[in-house]
Amino acid sequence: MPEPTQQFPESSTPATRAGNVALIGQPNVGKSSLLNRLLEQKLSIVTPLPQTTRERVVGIDTREDVQMIFVDTPGLVDPRYLLHHSMLQTVRESIPDVDAILFLLDAAATPPLLDPQLVDLLRQRGRALLVVLNKIDIATAAQTEAARAWAHETFGVETATVSAVTGEGVEELRGKIASLLPRSPFLYPPDEISSQSVRFFVEELVRETVFELFKQEIPYSVAVKVDEYRENAEPVYIRATVYVERSSQKGILIGEGGAGIRRLGQEARRKIEEFVGAPVYLDLWIKVLPKWRRDPTALRRLGFSVPSTEKR
Repeated sequence: MPEPTQQFPESSTPATRAGNVALIGQPNVGKSSLLNRLLEQKLSIVTPLPQTTRERVVGIDTREDVQMIFVDTPGLVDPRYLLHHSMLQTVRESIPDVDAILFLLDAAATPPLLDPQLVDLLRQRGRALLVVLNKIDIATAAQTEAARAWAHETFGVETATVSAVTGEGVEELRGKIASLLPRSPFLYPPDEISSQSVRFFVEELVRETVFELFKQEIPYSVAVKVDEYRENAEPVYIRATVYVERSSQKGILIGEGGAGIRRLGQEARRKIEEFVGAPVYLDLWIKVLPKWRRDPTALRRLGFSVPSTEKR
């Protein structure tokens, strides 16, 4: 009588890779530009001004057998306002939840002075760290090599070189990121591009337009909140409020005879229509919310997390 064939369980190791990747770095090193380049579409604010990202922007890139969930965090700043404490808390909260960290450096700039606690946090075992030298399109070879040496001395890890503007090195970076992610089933449907709501991106597009049209201090005093979003209306109806801290700022945004708010509405509407793929009626309002960046109640009202232990 023949011996029964022994049955071995099939391997439970998934054929796909998936994981969360945090983009961390100083303000204006190109985190948002790199995120948009990796996703091949615009999800994060990009302006020449620093500190434009305030919250975690989550973008999802799925290709064949790899799904990368990118988290674009606010730049690492000294906390002048309670808002900045909230931004730093967002960075710290992002780190434990990810499988890999991309620490971005401006290859053309002097390497930053980092908080030792942050360095220790980034070097913790259990998650991969890759230092990415961005802006190699404007950096000299000597500058790039100096940045590479600093990264090795500070973190003891390898580096990748890219230009978020030209796309140079981005595909090679994508391959390195994929190799850092664990074997896992996809965490999101393959056609999903973000875990954030459409309202969030509408608010970001309006805020980006304020940055572009009204330079210097006003943009940093601006917050945007979508009060109503009717996607089944024709055109899509969006009512949003732009909050500023002072009456003088409200006057600047409205402009003479309403010229400022008309231009803001036109430019923002164009971007939103491109994003949602449909005609939009954008109903914009400007309101004064005094010292909202220092007021925990106002920050919570606007959707920011507020560190309960921070002193104001």
